[in-house]
Amino acid sequence: MSANDYGLLASCAQMDSHPMDVTQAVQSAKTRPEHSALAEHYEDAAKEMQNKVQEHKSQLEEYENHSYNYGKRAQDLQAHCRGLIYSYKQAAEANRRMAEIHRQLATEIK
Repeated sequence: MSANDYGLLASCAQMDSHPMDVTQAVQSAKTRPEHSALAEHYEDAAKEMQNKVQEHKSQLEEYENHSYNYGKRAQDLQAHCRGLIYSYKQAAEANRRMAEIHRQLATEIK
């Protein structure tokens, strides 16, 4: 995992509505249920990020189809949405990878 992935995950954690101290949970996870809970947390975060992708795709479509409503700022708004779409896709994938790792760890525990 690259340093950029950790930044994306940190961003995700800030937007997360689940009351889990992820740092503490990661540091103390030793049992199958603990790793399963972390996997679920990361899966939920990935779903949230994917929802954000869809939200910004809809906004981008609006800015592209009705650019005349936004004047000189239309291109800025479109570029902003494209950047967010890319970032949220990256965050969703990073969270899916973390979920898979914790699922695998859960199955390896005897």
